[in-house]
Amino acid sequence: MWFLAWFLCWLVLWPLHLLFVLGSTGRRRWAARRHLPVPVVVVGNLIVGGAGKTPLTLALAEQLRARGWQPGIISRGYGADLGTAVRAVTADSLPQEVGDEPCLLARRSACPLWVGRDRAAAGRALLAAHPEVNVLLCDDGLQHYRLARDVEIAVFDARGAGNGWRLPLGPLREPLARLAQVDAVVGNGCAVDALALGRPAFAMTLQTDGFYRLGSPQQRCPAAELVTRLAGKNVHAIAGIGHPERFFATLRALGLQFEAHAFADHQPYQLADLAFGPQAVLLMTEKDAVKCAALPLSEAVAEAWVLPVTAQLPPALMDLIVEKLRGCSSA
Repeated sequence: MWFLAWFLCWLVLWPLHLLFVLGSTGRRRWAARRHLPVPVVVVGNLIVGGAGKTPLTLALAEQLRARGWQPGIISRGYGADLGTAVRAVTADSLPQEVGDEPCLLARRSACPLWVGRDRAAAGRALLAAHPEVNVLLCDDGLQHYRLARDVEIAVFDARGAGNGWRLPLGPLREPLARLAQVDAVVGNGCAVDALALGRPAFAMTLQTDGFYRLGSPQQRCPAAELVTRLAGKNVHAIAGIGHPERFFATLRALGLQFEAHAFADHQPYQLADLAFGPQAVLLMTEKDAVKCAALPLSEAVAEAWVLPVTAQLPPALMDLIVEKLRGCSSA
């Protein structure tokens, strides 16, 4: 019986799979590439959902600045109603207007940041406003082929490539063979050598440095202290990211006990989603925090804490990227 159900499901999804494959292949082959006057580094992934692109982009921006570059960041602004417009993002921007990840990037990176469905147009607007920028980082854009790029980085997490099939039969946006064209494959907390098809493979780890109180970032609490403080309390953890279990696993590794609530990626939170009780304590990611900060959470929970993460990169990855960028600059 299970085999019949699987076969029927496969039969229904197969035509959709073919349409997706044809569409994605056509976009890649026939998209008109738009070149920008500075080198472009694209950070993306093949698997649907987040795999660690945003913390990697933040780390790249920091490391490039430390090596004398002036980076800017462009992004899609997923979830925002931008239409065909492009716009600048600042630390005060609202997530519903520019997207949650761009808000986080703007607050953490101190880099000029513009968003738009057309990343090339966003890049041109950023460079016009900030002529000092000499390299652009594109947070998510591996499949946005209208933007010409000089360096491509593909990120995977512990999910790997799933069953290896493209949508909707599997989790992939493009075939694994696409990795043969990227400059580096990065594993977020996992080894990716077996997936990399001979391309340079690197390991990235996400480090935590304690929690901060939502709405009062200056009020910080080490993880060990928070574990003691929350013992026996009604603790809830939310995650509206591509792979919520990764956040929950991090909390468990820190010694926290909680009830987990997984939401859709880019979840537009409402107060009712978080009404866990007047004695409850809420834990969340920074990506969730940029959307929850505007809610009157004191009506739903007693307190809320945010866990920021920082990507640790091997120097060899930065050496590879800088070498490529210098080659572009001298061309």
